[in-house]
Amino acid sequence: MVKKIAETDELDHKILKFLQEDGRLTFTEIAQKLRLSESTIRKRVQSLQERGVIKKFTVEVDPAKIGLNTVAIVGIDVDPPKLLEAAQKLCEFREIRSVATSTGDHMIMTEIWTKDGRELTKLISEKIGPIEGVKKICPAIILEKLKG
Repeated sequence: MVKKIAETDELDHKILKFLQEDGRLTFTEIAQKLRLSESTIRKRVQSLQERGVIKKFTVEVDPAKIGLNTVAIVGIDVDPPKLLEAAQKLCEFREIRSVATSTGDHMIMTEIWTKDGRELTKLISEKIGPIEGVKKICPAIILEKLKG
């Protein structure tokens, strides 16, 4: 069975843009901005959720404001047969905010938030390094995030 790609139109894209800019906007506020009824917006958002276009509503946290002053993008190379197993293991660590398998320079890309460089080093050496199949770890500390 082929899964159909969720089709979206111009109105869906406008609604998504408003929600991405401020996920706290009410349906009424979006409706006013688009000069539509609240029920139209509510039905559209519900449809976008049901079709999997909107996966979840979330909060964006500033890591520095909660004491996590070191943010790093870490590329990890593993033995190919261990790729999925290693990626799943990485998902278990609370410091690792995201895990993705990728093409390009590294097989796995992660975003890691830690208190400081020492904590990042400890995570890499004591938790990530020992994962079976890990061959190379390439951290890059983020100096300033310019866009979200």
